[in-house]
Amino acid sequence: MKLNMKLWFLLLAIAISTEEIQRESSCAERYAGIPGNPGHNGIPGRDGRDGTKGEKGDPGIKLLSTDGRVEEKGNKGTRGERGWPGKFGPTGMPGPVGDKGQKGDQGLQGRKGLKGDIGPVGPKGIKGETGGQGEIGLKGPMGPMGHIGPKGEIGAPGPKGNKGIQGERGWKGDRGDKGNQGGAPILPRSAFSVGLSTKFPPLNIPIKFDKVMYNGLNHYNTVTGVFTCQIAGVYYFTYHITVLAKNVRVALVKNGYRMLHTSDKYQGAEDQASGGIVLELKEGDQIWLEPYGGEMSNGLYADPDDDTVFSGFLLFSTSEIPAPTTLFRD
Repeated sequence: MKLNMKLWFLLLAIAISTEEIQRESSCAERYAGIPGNPGHNGIPGRDGRDGTKGEKGDPGIKLLSTDGRVEEKGNKGTRGERGWPGKFGPTGMPGPVGDKGQKGDQGLQGRKGLKGDIGPVGPKGIKGETGGQGEIGLKGPMGPMGHIGPKGEIGAPGPKGNKGIQGERGWKGDRGDKGNQGGAPILPRSAFSVGLSTKFPPLNIPIKFDKVMYNGLNHYNTVTGVFTCQIAGVYYFTYHITVLAKNVRVALVKNGYRMLHTSDKYQGAEDQASGGIVLELKEGDQIWLEPYGGEMSNGLYADPDDDTVFSGFLLFSTSEIPAPTTLFRD
């Protein structure tokens, strides 16, 4: 059928060409007239798409060659250019909602996210019930001594008692015999004064002053370098030292605690330093003098012309036992 249609179109094209040739030859013998005015636009023709479908044509005739054989198939033509994309069609109606799919497998854990901002403060919770009393804990260390409080107000005087009845005055007694004359009281004594006969004594131990100026009651021990209190009271201690070749740091020590510090920076010649203090001692308290602060701070010096001396003596006793007295006879 396709071959028949092709043959028909070929014959039609030949007939149209022949008619055009005859028309041109007839018009060539005449002169061309004045062109007429252009005609009005015609009414658009009907769209042929609504026409009735034609009848099926007859099958085409097979073209045969002169020798009766079927002609070979012609070469395939070149592919035409791609046409412009067509217009988008209208949006379709949404389809129905599909069935719920099955739950998928749990995925891998994601990375830790950044820390979020602090949220608002929540409402105050309800006060809980009071718990039972816990066990008594261990006693803590003693805290530091507090400040001395303000002086209290003087209390109101108590009620005055009733005055008793005065008794009768007795008779004057006889004059007694004259007693013996009393003696002067014996005051407690304690004193010492000792010096150094060597230079640069050892550090951090009592200095052993072995040059005795006074130690009548032997309250200072020249072997240990320690004074031991025998009479409770208030004492005065003083020291005078010579410094040579090194700096000096000296402390007066009471029962292991440094009570007074003296230092001298060596200036290139013989220096002098001293110190003094008043202390209240109890019976058995110990006092000594010791150098400290490193080897370059031990410049205590003594020779026949330069002295380093340590002294102490009782100012007054604080003992409640009265001092004994010496009686003189007639």
